[in-house]
Amino acid sequence: MKFFEMVAKAEQKNVSHLCIGLDPRRSQVPQHIQENESALFDFCAAIVDATKDLASSYKPQIAYFAAEDASDVLKSLINYIHDTTTIPVILDAKRGDIESTTERYAVEAFEVYKADAVTANPYLGIDGVAPFTKYENKGVFVLCKTSNNSAHQVQDRLLGNGQRPVEHVAELASAEWD
Repeated sequence: MKFFEMVAKAEQKNVSHLCIGLDPRRSQVPQHIQENESALFDFCAAIVDATKDLASSYKPQIAYFAAEDASDVLKSLINYIHDTTTIPVILDAKRGDIESTTERYAVEAFEVYKADAVTANPYLGIDGVAPFTKYENKGVFVLCKTSNNSAHQVQDRLLGNGQRPVEHVAELASAEWD
C-alpha cells in the first residue's frame, strides 16, 4: 500500500489527523524505568500503545535516537509500530545532500529503518530529494518552512522574482518533484 493511502486509512479508522512525534531523551523517561536497558523503547512503545486509536501517523526524530546511541531502539520501535498497528511511520530526518549521499540516506530511511516516509531537506536542489522519490510506495515530506526562531533569516527573504524561498520550494516540490 502507498504511504498516503496508509495515512488516509489510519485517519479514517481513528477519525484523526494526529501525527505523534517520538523524540525521547533518557533524562525525560519516567524515573521508574529510566535505569532499564530497554527504557527508551519501553517509553516510546507505551506512547504508541496509549495513542494507537488516536494517531494517523508516528514521527520518530532520528537525532534523538542517535544522540542516545539508540539506532537499534529506533529500528525496534518502527518494527513494533508496524507489527502492532496499521499506522504509518514518518522518519523525521530532514536529510538532503548531494545525490550520491542522499541515495544512502534513502537506503537508511527506507531499507535500514523501514520507515514509510521521510522528511527531506531540499535546499541543495532536486539532488537532495530525488533519491527518496525513487521508492515508489514511500512518502517524502519536503521541508519548506520551519518553526525555529531564526527561520525567517533565510526562508522569508524575498527572491528576485518576489517570492520567498519557502514559496519557491513549495512550488518546486508540488510541480517539478512530484
